[in-house]
Amino acid sequence: MADVVVAPVASRPDQRAGGAPPHSTVGARLARRVVAEAGGRLAWGAIEIGDDAGVLQLGHGNPRARVRVHHPGAYGALLRHGSVGLGRSYAAGWWESDDLTTLVRILVHNRGAAGRARDRLGEVVSTVTDPLRRLRGRAPADDRRDVRAHYDIGNELFSLMLDPTLSYSCALFERPGMTLEDASIAKLDRVCRKLDLTAADHVVEIGTGWGGFAVHAATRYGCRVTSTTVSAEQYAYASDWVRRAGLSGRVTILQEDYRNLRGQYDKLVSIEMVEAVDWRVLDTYFTTCARLLRPDGLMALQAITIADRSYERAKHGEDFIKASIFPGSCLPSVASLARAVARTDLRIVDLEDIGRHYAETLRRWRANVDEHRSHIEDLGFGGPFLRTWRLYLSYCEAAFLERHISDVQLVLARPAWRAPLLLRT
Repeated sequence: MADVVVAPVASRPDQRAGGAPPHSTVGARLARRVVAEAGGRLAWGAIEIGDDAGVLQLGHGNPRARVRVHHPGAYGALLRHGSVGLGRSYAAGWWESDDLTTLVRILVHNRGAAGRARDRLGEVVSTVTDPLRRLRGRAPADDRRDVRAHYDIGNELFSLMLDPTLSYSCALFERPGMTLEDASIAKLDRVCRKLDLTAADHVVEIGTGWGGFAVHAATRYGCRVTSTTVSAEQYAYASDWVRRAGLSGRVTILQEDYRNLRGQYDKLVSIEMVEAVDWRVLDTYFTTCARLLRPDGLMALQAITIADRSYERAKHGEDFIKASIFPGSCLPSVASLARAVARTDLRIVDLEDIGRHYAETLRRWRANVDEHRSHIEDLGFGGPFLRTWRLYLSYCEAAFLERHISDVQLVLARPAWRAPLLLRT
């Protein structure tokens, strides 16, 4: 979800010791010194780093995070490979922190002038490299491979982390005391209401997940749903859920690339799937959505977004999330979405930023992982995998708290659609 928080300055680390780079005693001491000097420029927050050589105090005041370095190679991993090195060295057990979320918040918050410079450089580089990168393209087989690398690791793992709706997207905590399940249902209802779903509608969903939206919409609103995914595990789970819910007459689950869908539908839904769409085919994504909708059709899109100024840099760079969690992912910006939409006859008729709810969603997921840790380890997801996923959840929580990334719900309409008096309820 989030992108690089520390700039890499060298090539990719090798795969020894959990993927962290090799080190020498002299190199480790030098890397430690560079980290100490860089940390002295923290403008917000403080990081206390303890290791066999003593204690480094970076910055002053609050918030504060404590780090214990067990392996001196952790310093070089951070300096050479940014967040990729940070993640791989953590997975290898080279360092610990008493508060991963606060640690990443401090790193994100202090990007400052260096971050802005890298964003500007990304814009310049994109003007040169984008035409060449477009020539290489991206095939549907690449998308299937990357999606399955994340979503096909095991339905039982996700069932332990998520709530009973199996919503793997931002929930809506509309009132105090809501459970994660309540908040996920509130999100699903918000999408359905924005589309003004009725029993007369036939909805196409791009990105089934585990079937939560399809089952909810068909059960609560009486509509028909055709939903597609390229994940084999999600297809199997969603198909079984539809059968168990007695909805086989109203819900159809497909295992098909969205570009291959045919026909036209009244409404279209895509909840946090567009992040798996490469920037080179974002136009194709929206062209396909427009083709699938009737002339008066309506589309609801929920998307994790990166700041407009960071988009050009982030779309090409590799960070911890791309390297270790979501291969091939590409966070759009609101501006990039609008540009792609403008190449179709779709029009954005409503936009709501719900990113403030995502940090709490991620915190609840992390709590579930901690609660079910022993069960998750019994499934074979212990050691480096579990450490990587705990960092992933904290890493993204921090990025949302710092508003480095956000989450939006867009409503898009084809030309013949006419707005009711109240669109958002």
